[in-house]
Amino acid sequence: MTLTVHPFLPVSILRVQETQSEQEEIAVVNEISLTLTVNGEEWLSFMCTPIHQIELSIGFLYNENIINSIEEVVDVRLCESGDNVDVWLSSSPKKPSLWARTSGCSGGSSSRIHSTPNIAPKITQRYPAQLIYALVDLLYRQQSLYKTSGGIHTSALCDRERVIFSVEDIGRHNTLDKLAGMLLLRHLQIDNKIILTTGRVSSEMMQKAIRLGCEIVVSRTSPSALAVQLAQESGVTLIGYAKRNQFNVYSHPERLDL
Repeated sequence: MTLTVHPFLPVSILRVQETQSEQEEIAVVNEISLTLTVNGEEWLSFMCTPIHQIELSIGFLYNENIINSIEEVVDVRLCESGDNVDVWLSSSPKKPSLWARTSGCSGGSSSRIHSTPNIAPKITQRYPAQLIYALVDLLYRQQSLYKTSGGIHTSALCDRERVIFSVEDIGRHNTLDKLAGMLLLRHLQIDNKIILTTGRVSSEMMQKAIRLGCEIVVSRTSPSALAVQLAQESGVTLIGYAKRNQFNVYSHPERLDL
Protein backbone atom coordinates (compact mmCIF):
# COMPACT_ATOMS: atom_id res chain seq x y z
CA MET A 1 0.00 0.00 0.00
CA THR A 2 1.42 3.40 -0.99
CA LEU A 3 0.84 6.14 1.56
CA THR A 4 0.53 9.79 0.68
CA VAL A 5 2.34 11.06 3.79
CA HIS A 6 6.07 11.02 4.40
CA PRO A 7 8.33 11.70 7.41
CA PHE A 8 9.92 14.66 5.60
CA LEU A 9 8.81 17.47 3.36
CA PRO A 10 11.08 19.63 1.18
CA VAL A 11 11.20 23.30 2.15
CA SER A 12 12.99 26.14 0.38
CA ILE A 13 14.98 28.32 2.77
CA LEU A 14 17.33 31.27 2.60
CA ARG A 15 20.58 30.34 4.35
CA VAL A 16 22.37 33.38 5.75
CA GLN A 17 25.98 33.39 6.93
CA GLU A 18 27.49 36.69 7.98
CA THR A 19 26.75 38.96 4.98
CA GLN A 20 26.21 36.18 2.45
CA SER A 21 22.94 34.38 1.64
CA GLU A 22 21.83 31.67 -0.74
CA GLN A 23 18.65 29.78 -1.56
CA GLU A 24 18.60 26.12 -0.56
CA GLU A 25 16.10 23.25 -0.38
CA ILE A 26 16.20 21.17 2.81
CA ALA A 27 14.16 18.38 4.41
CA VAL A 28 11.88 19.37 7.31
CA VAL A 29 10.21 16.82 9.56
CA ASN A 30 6.54 16.35 8.70
CA GLU A 31 3.66 16.72 11.17
CA ILE A 32 0.16 15.35 10.62
CA SER A 33 -3.08 15.00 12.55
CA LEU A 34 -3.70 11.27 13.06
CA THR A 35 -7.24 10.26 14.01
CA LEU A 36 -7.80 7.23 16.25
CA THR A 37 -11.10 5.44 15.66
CA VAL A 38 -12.15 2.73 18.14
CA ASN A 39 -14.96 0.31 17.23
CA GLY A 40 -16.16 2.73 14.56
CA GLU A 41 -16.22 5.78 16.86
CA GLU A 42 -13.76 8.63 16.49
CA TRP A 43 -11.93 9.07 19.80
CA LEU A 44 -9.25 11.72 19.33
CA SER A 45 -6.49 13.00 17.08
CA PHE A 46 -2.72 13.03 17.64
CA MET A 47 -0.23 15.46 16.19
CA CYS A 48 2.57 13.13 15.16
CA THR A 49 5.25 12.21 12.66
CA PRO A 50 3.67 9.90 10.03
CA ILE A 51 5.64 6.75 10.81
CA HIS A 52 4.58 3.78 13.01
CA GLN A 53 1.01 5.13 13.23
CA ILE A 54 -0.45 1.71 14.10
CA GLU A 55 2.09 1.20 16.90
CA LEU A 56 1.29 4.68 18.21
CA SER A 57 -2.43 3.94 18.36
CA ILE A 58 -2.15 0.51 19.99
CA GLY A 59 0.46 1.74 22.44
CA PHE A 60 -1.69 4.72 23.37
CA LEU A 61 -4.66 2.45 24.15
CA TYR A 62 -2.40 0.28 26.31
CA ASN A 63 -0.74 3.16 28.14
CA GLU A 64 -4.17 4.64 28.85
CA ASN A 65 -5.37 1.32 30.34
CA ILE A 66 -8.01 0.93 27.63
CA ILE A 67 -6.51 -2.47 26.74
CA ASN A 68 -4.23 -4.77 28.73
CA SER A 69 -3.04 -7.12 25.99
CA ILE A 70 -2.86 -7.37 22.23
CA GLU A 71 -5.37 -10.23 22.36
CA GLU A 72 -8.07 -7.61 22.95
CA VAL A 73 -7.39 -6.14 19.50
CA VAL A 74 -9.52 -7.88 16.87
CA ASP A 75 -8.34 -5.81 13.92
CA VAL A 76 -6.32 -2.66 13.24
CA ARG A 77 -5.94 -0.82 9.94
CA LEU A 78 -4.13 2.27 8.73
CA CYS A 79 -6.11 4.09 6.07
CA GLU A 80 -4.49 4.62 2.69
CA SER A 81 -4.01 8.34 3.30
CA GLY A 82 -2.03 7.53 6.45
CA ASP A 83 -3.97 9.87 8.73
CA ASN A 84 -6.47 7.49 10.39
CA VAL A 85 -6.04 4.28 12.36
CA ASP A 86 -9.15 2.15 12.78
CA VAL A 87 -8.98 -0.20 15.79
CA TRP A 88 -11.58 -2.86 16.55
CA LEU A 89 -11.59 -4.33 20.06
CA SER A 90 -13.19 -7.46 21.48
CA SER A 91 -14.78 -5.31 24.20
CA SER A 92 -16.74 -2.06 24.06
CA PRO A 93 -14.79 0.41 26.20
CA LYS A 94 -16.41 3.73 26.97
CA LYS A 95 -14.77 6.70 25.32
CA PRO A 96 -13.32 9.00 28.01
CA SER A 97 -15.49 12.09 28.30
CA LEU A 98 -12.49 14.40 28.78
CA TRP A 99 -9.02 14.20 27.35
CA ALA A 100 -6.39 16.14 29.29
CA ARG A 101 -3.81 17.86 27.13
CA THR A 102 -0.36 16.70 28.14
CA SER A 103 2.52 19.11 28.61
CA GLY A 104 4.93 20.32 25.99
CA CYS A 105 4.92 21.19 22.32
CA SER A 106 3.19 18.55 20.21
CA GLY A 107 2.15 16.88 23.44
CA GLY A 108 -0.40 14.10 23.49
CA SER A 109 -3.65 13.56 25.31
CA SER A 110 -4.50 11.54 28.36
CA SER A 111 -7.68 10.43 30.09
CA ARG A 112 -6.05 10.77 33.50
CA ILE A 113 -4.14 13.50 35.28
CA HIS A 114 -2.15 11.59 37.88
CA SER A 115 -2.26 8.09 39.28
CA THR A 116 0.23 6.55 41.67
CA PRO A 117 1.37 3.09 40.58
CA ASN A 118 0.48 0.23 42.90
CA ILE A 119 3.41 -2.12 42.28
CA ALA A 120 7.03 -0.99 42.40
CA PRO A 121 9.58 -2.97 40.36
CA LYS A 122 11.86 -4.97 42.65
CA ILE A 123 15.59 -4.41 42.49
CA THR A 124 16.76 -7.76 41.18
CA GLN A 125 19.80 -6.48 39.27
CA ARG A 126 22.30 -3.69 39.67
CA TYR A 127 23.47 -1.70 36.67
CA PRO A 128 26.97 -0.26 36.27
CA ALA A 129 27.44 3.35 35.23
CA GLN A 130 29.34 2.19 32.14
CA LEU A 131 26.16 0.47 30.89
CA ILE A 132 24.22 3.74 31.09
CA TYR A 133 26.98 5.55 29.19
CA ALA A 134 27.01 2.86 26.50
CA LEU A 135 23.23 2.93 26.09
CA VAL A 136 23.23 6.74 25.80
CA ASP A 137 25.79 6.42 23.02
CA LEU A 138 23.55 3.86 21.29
CA LEU A 139 20.58 6.24 21.61
CA TYR A 140 22.48 8.92 19.72
CA ARG A 141 23.31 6.40 17.00
CA GLN A 142 19.60 5.53 16.59
CA GLN A 143 18.60 9.09 15.60
CA SER A 144 18.20 8.48 11.87
CA LEU A 145 15.43 11.03 11.20
CA TYR A 146 17.03 13.59 13.51
CA LYS A 147 20.26 13.43 11.54
CA THR A 148 18.35 14.37 8.39
CA SER A 149 16.21 17.24 9.61
CA GLY A 150 16.44 17.77 13.39
CA GLY A 151 13.31 18.84 15.26
CA ILE A 152 12.34 15.35 16.40
CA HIS A 153 12.54 13.26 19.58
CA THR A 154 14.00 9.77 19.88
CA SER A 155 13.19 7.13 22.50
CA ALA A 156 14.58 3.62 22.80
CA LEU A 157 13.63 0.52 24.74
CA CYS A 158 16.65 -1.42 25.98
CA ASP A 159 17.63 -4.30 28.21
CA ARG A 160 21.01 -4.83 29.84
CA GLU A 161 22.68 -5.60 26.54
CA ARG A 162 21.15 -3.80 23.58
CA VAL A 163 18.63 -1.41 22.09
CA ILE A 164 15.56 -3.49 21.22
CA PHE A 165 13.45 -0.78 19.57
CA SER A 166 13.99 2.87 18.83
CA VAL A 167 11.38 5.31 17.50
CA GLU A 168 11.22 8.96 16.52
CA ASP A 169 8.41 11.49 16.61
CA ILE A 170 7.83 15.22 16.99
CA GLY A 171 5.99 14.41 20.25
CA ARG A 172 8.06 12.88 23.04
CA HIS A 173 4.89 11.32 24.51
CA ASN A 174 4.20 9.67 21.16
CA THR A 175 7.58 7.92 21.24
CA LEU A 176 6.67 6.00 24.40
CA ASP A 177 3.28 5.03 22.96
CA LYS A 178 5.04 3.77 19.83
CA LEU A 179 7.42 1.67 21.96
CA ALA A 180 4.45 0.16 23.82
CA GLY A 181 2.74 -0.63 20.52
CA MET A 182 5.85 -2.32 19.16
CA LEU A 183 6.07 -4.55 22.24
CA LEU A 184 2.42 -5.55 22.03
CA LEU A 185 2.28 -6.16 18.29
CA ARG A 186 5.40 -8.34 18.41
CA HIS A 187 4.21 -10.30 21.48
CA LEU A 188 7.51 -9.68 23.27
CA GLN A 189 8.21 -10.25 26.97
CA ILE A 190 11.34 -8.38 28.04
CA ASP A 191 13.01 -8.32 31.45
CA ASN A 192 15.07 -5.46 32.88
CA LYS A 193 13.48 -2.78 30.71
CA ILE A 194 15.30 0.54 30.37
CA ILE A 195 13.86 3.51 28.49
CA LEU A 196 16.12 6.15 26.97
CA THR A 197 14.69 9.38 25.64
CA THR A 198 15.93 12.67 24.26
CA GLY A 199 12.86 14.44 25.65
CA ARG A 200 12.11 16.00 29.02
CA VAL A 201 10.53 13.51 31.44
CA SER A 202 7.19 14.93 32.53
CA SER A 203 4.75 13.15 34.83
CA GLU A 204 2.89 11.79 31.78
CA MET A 205 6.12 10.39 30.36
CA MET A 206 6.89 8.74 33.70
CA GLN A 207 3.39 7.24 33.88
CA LYS A 208 3.87 5.65 30.46
CA ALA A 209 7.29 4.27 31.47
CA ILE A 210 5.80 2.81 34.66
CA ARG A 211 2.98 1.23 32.67
CA LEU A 212 5.62 -0.45 30.50
CA GLY A 213 7.27 -1.88 33.62
CA CYS A 214 10.58 -0.04 33.22
CA GLU A 215 13.20 -0.21 35.95
CA ILE A 216 15.26 2.73 34.71
CA VAL A 217 14.32 5.86 32.75
CA VAL A 218 17.18 7.84 31.23
CA SER A 219 16.75 11.29 29.67
CA ARG A 220 19.17 13.52 27.83
CA THR A 221 17.53 16.46 29.58
CA SER A 222 15.64 17.13 32.82
CA PRO A 223 12.66 15.57 34.64
CA SER A 224 9.86 17.55 36.23
CA ALA A 225 9.38 17.58 40.00
CA LEU A 226 6.19 15.49 39.67
CA ALA A 227 8.04 12.95 37.51
CA VAL A 228 10.68 12.64 40.24
CA GLN A 229 7.95 12.09 42.83
CA LEU A 230 6.32 9.40 40.69
CA ALA A 231 9.66 7.67 40.18
CA GLN A 232 10.35 7.70 43.92
CA GLU A 233 6.90 6.29 44.70
CA SER A 234 7.05 3.62 42.00
CA GLY A 235 10.56 2.34 42.60
CA VAL A 236 11.91 3.51 39.23
CA THR A 237 15.46 4.79 38.91
CA LEU A 238 15.21 8.15 37.12
CA ILE A 239 18.31 9.56 35.42
CA GLY A 240 18.55 12.98 33.78
CA TYR A 241 21.10 15.05 31.87
CA ALA A 242 22.68 11.82 30.64
CA LYS A 243 25.72 12.04 28.41
CA ARG A 244 28.38 9.59 27.33
CA ASN A 245 30.38 10.18 30.53
CA GLN A 246 28.03 11.66 33.18
CA PHE A 247 24.46 11.74 34.47
CA ASN A 248 22.30 12.84 37.42
CA VAL A 249 20.31 10.32 39.49
CA TYR A 250 16.99 11.65 40.81
CA SER A 251 15.54 8.52 42.42
CA HIS A 252 16.55 5.06 43.62
CA PRO A 253 20.33 5.17 43.05
CA GLU A 254 20.57 1.83 44.90
CA ARG A 255 19.73 0.13 41.59
CA LEU A 256 23.03 1.39 40.18
CA ASP A 257 26.45 -0.10 40.89
CA LEU A 258 28.55 3.04 41.23
